[in-house]
Amino acid sequence: MKQEEVTLSDFEKSLDELEELVRSLEQGELSLEQSLAAFEKGVRLTRSCQQSLRSAEQRVQQVVVQDDGTITESAFAESGAGGSTDSEETTG
Repeated sequence: MKQEEVTLSDFEKSLDELEELVRSLEQGELSLEQSLAAFEKGVRLTRSCQQSLRSAEQRVQQVVVQDDGTITESAFAESGAGGSTDSEETTG
């Protein structure tokens, strides 16, 4: 199994666990101690999911076809984010 598949599997597992924790907390049937433990676990799972998403964002590449037909690849930037990105130009 590839590292990317393991990461995706871990992300999905963490997300599923987080959703289950939220359902348990919303039902209101947990004791205060159980609720605090669930909340703390939820925070850890949320941080893990956020780290996985940041890692995935770093791997995303934006491909743009220029008016002259050249293809430019660069790191995908969030909308509104400034700064330059490394790019690689190929013709096609």
